[in-house]
Amino acid sequence: MILETERLHLRELEQADFSALCKILQDEETMYAYEGAFSEEEVQEWLDRQIGRYRKYGFGLWAAIRKEGEELIGQCGLTMQPWKDSEVLEIGYLFRRDCWHQGYATEAAKACKEYAFEVLKADEVCSIIRDTNLASQRVALRNGMTVKDSWVKHYRGVDMPHDRYAIAKMP
Repeated sequence: MILETERLHLRELEQADFSALCKILQDEETMYAYEGAFSEEEVQEWLDRQIGRYRKYGFGLWAAIRKEGEELIGQCGLTMQPWKDSEVLEIGYLFRRDCWHQGYATEAAKACKEYAFEVLKADEVCSIIRDTNLASQRVALRNGMTVKDSWVKHYRGVDMPHDRYAIAKMP
């Protein structure tokens, strides 16, 4: 276990999580900000990318396990993401649709922010969010972040405007 919140454990994803990840990444509505659901191959690539991040950085998107029932209901964690001409430390979150609007993303994101500042000694952490993803924007705002700048990312053949919400470590 990497982190614990009131209702969640966050731990590294592993191959055994593939089926649970499919329930998230293969849901059209959940994946609207990514222009649609992932194929099984794309889910495996996603999982492999997280495992590679753990080896390279010591962190990545982690499995969000609901304590009640010990069920994987989402992912939340820290990743290094390209932003304009640099890389930034990002808090990312993605939860199963039946777990939306229950505060899980905010709870996990706040724990990841604390981890970034206290364990990784980061000066700033951000969340990069598509301009149409209002729910994720609200999570970033509840996590104390504000919009710092914008950029258009190109993904799956689509130009997608994104905003970078960020917060600096308090002195």
